[in-house]
Amino acid sequence: MAPTTDPFDFDGLLTPAQRDLRDRVREYMETEVKPRINDYWERGEVALPLALGLSELPIVGGTLRGYDCAELDNVSNGLVKYELCRVDGSVGTIFSSHSGLAMGAIGLLGSEEQKRRWLPAMASMERMGAFCMTEPQRGSDAAHIQTTARRDGAEYVLNGQKRWPGNGTIADLLIIWARDEAGHFGGFVLEDPAQFDGFTASPICGRIAKRAVHLAEISLWDVRVPAANRLAYCNSFSDLDTVFAQTRAGVAWEAVGLADGCYEIALQFACRREQFGRPIGAFQLIQAKLVEMAAGLSQAQLLVWRLAQLMEDGAATAGQISLAKQSCAATARRAAALAREILGARGLLLDNHVARLFTDAEATYTYEGTNEINLLIAGRELTGIGAFE
Repeated sequence: MAPTTDPFDFDGLLTPAQRDLRDRVREYMETEVKPRINDYWERGEVALPLALGLSELPIVGGTLRGYDCAELDNVSNGLVKYELCRVDGSVGTIFSSHSGLAMGAIGLLGSEEQKRRWLPAMASMERMGAFCMTEPQRGSDAAHIQTTARRDGAEYVLNGQKRWPGNGTIADLLIIWARDEAGHFGGFVLEDPAQFDGFTASPICGRIAKRAVHLAEISLWDVRVPAANRLAYCNSFSDLDTVFAQTRAGVAWEAVGLADGCYEIALQFACRREQFGRPIGAFQLIQAKLVEMAAGLSQAQLLVWRLAQLMEDGAATAGQISLAKQSCAATARRAAALAREILGARGLLLDNHVARLFTDAEATYTYEGTNEINLLIAGRELTGIGAFE
C-alpha cells in the first residue's frame, strides 16, 4: 500500500484550473527553490532571484483586478500561498509582502491614478513593494502607531520608526503608515526610498526564522513625501480591514501549506528509515504522530477552502478569518514539531528541510496578528463580548 499524502482528497475539491495553477507553482518551488534555498537561508541572504522567478507565473497581485494583476479567485490565491510556504517561508514572505500587503494596499485603497501609476510595474515584479506598519513600540496595538505625517505645502513630512517589514531593505516602494496632525491614519508611498535624506533601513539580524528574507529596521527623520503619494481612500485604521482580510486569510493558507510540507517529509522519511529491522513507520508511536499530523492537515485544508468560498461570496467575517489564521498557525506549529521528532537528529539539519520549516512555523504563529490577538478577535465574534480594546 502506497503512503497517503492527501487523506481526505483535498485535491478533489479543486477545479481543473485551480489544480493546474497549483501544480505550476509547486513545480517551480520544487525544482527552482527547494534545491537552492538552504544556501540563502544559512547565509542570511535575501532569496530575491528565487522570488523574482515567480513573476513568470500568473499569480502576482492575487485577487486584484486590472492593472496587469492576476485576477485570481480566492481559492486559487490561497493555493499560491500554500504552495510557496509548503517549500519555503522566506520566498513566501518576499512574495506576500509585495503581492499581498503592498499591492493590496494600493489596489484596495489607492485612487485610479495611483493604481495606474504603481500597480503594473509591481505586477511584473519590476518594482518591489513593502508594507511598513509595525513599530518598535507598537506591534499588536497597531491602531496607535507613533509615526507622524505633517502636511507642509505639497508634501508630507514623515517622522518615526518601523520594524519587521518584509522587503523593507530592498523595496522600490515602501508604504509607510502614519498619523497626520488631525490624528487621521494614512498610507504614504515612498518611492525609491534610498534617495531620501533622513531615511535609513537595515536588516534585523540574529533571527532564527525566515532568514532568506530581510525584515527591516527603518528610521524616518523629516522625510518629505509628495502629498500625491498619500493613498486616497484611507483615513482610519478600520479602512485597512479589506487589506488585512485578504492577507490574514493568506497566512492561514501559508500555515496549511507549511503543515503539508512537514507531513510529506515526515511520511516519506518514516516509510524508508529503518531501525530494528523495519521502517520506523511500522512502529505505533510513529504512526500516532503521523495520524495526528494528517488529521490536523486535513481539517485545516477544509477550513481554508471553506473560508475562501465565503470570501468569494463576500460573506466572510473578521472573526472567521482570525479563527482560521489562529487555528491553522497552531496546526502548522504542531506539525513542524512532530516532523522534527520523527526525523530525529536529522530533523535538525537544513538538508532535510524540516529545520527551516520548523522555524518558519514559529514566525507564522506570530505575524499578521499574534495567536492571542486572533484568538480574541474570534472570541469577540463568538460571544459578542470584547476582551480587549
